[in-house]
Amino acid sequence: MAILFIQEAIMDYKQLASDILARVGGESNIISFTHCATRLRFNLKDTAKADTENLKNMPGIMGVVNKGGQYQIVIGSDVPNVYRELMALGSFSGSEPPEEKDERNAFIRALDTIAGIFTPILPAITGAGILKALMALLVAFKWIDTASQTYQILNIISDAAFFFLPFLIANSAANKFRANPYMAMSISGVLLHPTFISMVNTAKETGDAIRFIGLPVTAASYSSSVIPIILSVWFMSYIEPIADRISPKPVKFFTKPLITLIISAPVALIVLGPLGNIVGNGIAAFISTLDTYAKWLVPLLVGIFTPWMVMTGTHYGLVPIGINNVATAGFDTIVGPGMLGSNIAQGGAAFAVYFKTKNSTMKQLALSSGITAVCGITEPALYGVNLKLKRPLIASMIGGGVSGLFLGIFGVGRYTTGSPGLLALPGYIGPDGFTNLIYAIIGSAIAFAVSFAATLIMGFEDIPEAAGTQTQSVKRTAVEAELCAPVKGRIIPLKDVKDPIFADEILGKGAAVIPDTGLIVAPAGGVIENVAETSHAVGLRTADGADVLIHIGIDTVKLDGKHFKPLVKAGDHVKIGDPLIEFDMDKVKKAGFDVTTPIIITNSGEFDISVISKDALEKEPFIRLSKKEG
Repeated sequence: MAILFIQEAIMDYKQLASDILARVGGESNIISFTHCATRLRFNLKDTAKADTENLKNMPGIMGVVNKGGQYQIVIGSDVPNVYRELMALGSFSGSEPPEEKDERNAFIRALDTIAGIFTPILPAITGAGILKALMALLVAFKWIDTASQTYQILNIISDAAFFFLPFLIANSAANKFRANPYMAMSISGVLLHPTFISMVNTAKETGDAIRFIGLPVTAASYSSSVIPIILSVWFMSYIEPIADRISPKPVKFFTKPLITLIISAPVALIVLGPLGNIVGNGIAAFISTLDTYAKWLVPLLVGIFTPWMVMTGTHYGLVPIGINNVATAGFDTIVGPGMLGSNIAQGGAAFAVYFKTKNSTMKQLALSSGITAVCGITEPALYGVNLKLKRPLIASMIGGGVSGLFLGIFGVGRYTTGSPGLLALPGYIGPDGFTNLIYAIIGSAIAFAVSFAATLIMGFEDIPEAAGTQTQSVKRTAVEAELCAPVKGRIIPLKDVKDPIFADEILGKGAAVIPDTGLIVAPAGGVIENVAETSHAVGLRTADGADVLIHIGIDTVKLDGKHFKPLVKAGDHVKIGDPLIEFDMDKVKKAGFDVTTPIIITNSGEFDISVISKDALEKEPFIRLSKKEG
């Protein structure tokens, strides 16, 4: 640990920021950027200009992910320091990002918007959530009286970020929608104004309607709400430029904000606020239904797939749901518990790597990142250890899933928001005592123990020390097998495949082919292990013991088998060149899919693998396999 602290102390943040700026294509290639707890998040004009391979290998960088509409560089806990130096290197502060056509699909744009809105406000609600959890602990042990002024002041401090959450969201949403943040906060002030709150309370008591120029105003409370203010600021972002265009230049300073406010605020009160309330309540009702009929399902799925959601940025889609659950129902049994199990499982896998690896650098990283993971920040463990070694990632998914299932079956819920980890456990103290907390602790222990044990049992392909520091213990034999090209075309390295699952060799090593034809043939003799239900992939076990996956195209599972025709079935014996799958390449392309075909040796830890050809030719070897011996 001392070595890690020394490394942090001597890290040259300015130099690292300068190197990052150069390798993402320079200031001219950056539309905008921000940071979260561990990552720099860039919106780049052209991601092809970024030198991803060199970035991944730079000291101080744990990994690089280009997904969810953002180019993300994983730094770790030093990210605020690097961000600060990066801001100082360019003319970023206060500059409006240029208006450009966004070519990304709607789903990716929505994820980027959610991430951009919630990332800046996470420190405020995380700090408040942890304070609420500590207060629950103090009350449970009778160390503080809820009637005391000390408790009441602490309650104010911990409640403020949640009660005034629309203000925080208004500011970050305005930055994302390129609107004036102060005008946006004015709209949130309208929704939270004490007089309006009084009118709402009176209307609920008397049943009298609230009206504005004859139009009905829904008697709704917007404190701690999420969706109403996002919709309102989004609407305001369209009104503001119109107000700018129609305002006479000599009086624009007065008329532009006046027009924006007088249109946006009533629409927020009459239309968008109530609509957001309906959506929020609908989400809460849906979750309540799930909790009634299958309360184990969502925590199980969240526990398993959170690492993939983090890698793709889709976990930001869960953040507002978790906040909405706490705000509307008072507790969250959906997002928090599943992520709690997943995060601690990431830490458990990293700790197992610490005990098992012979690589001194990896040992240090596994220990430090394992500690941060069980405390709720998983990116260093995810990108620096588990994803890099692959099998620990699978082990963490197993641990997260088992924990999520346990927490779901027992209906464990959190009463505060915050980064899911050990530090957030006091937030599971409920009004009925310690039962909920005890189950949360058991679920956390399950996550850690299962992922730790699974990592040790499954093992991983250790990264050898740098040359000269360690004698490699693995002996290698002569060439034992070759794979022929399963389809004619041009061979490219896996790192150039536009899918991180293949590019990062998560499923195994190999190569990819940009095909010239629509016929997939057997690359070697063996037995067909499986054919995907959607016919876009086939698995083959060769006579030499290699498990070969041939995956036709990227995301082609979405075609649901359309344009694919399987010619074999599981259990069939094949020889080199036997047809396996036909597909209509032109129609697949026309449907908008990349036909690049990865060929993966899924048990690549058992082989030395080398690509020996640039072009894929029929019945010509293109991958050489050498069996490893211990």
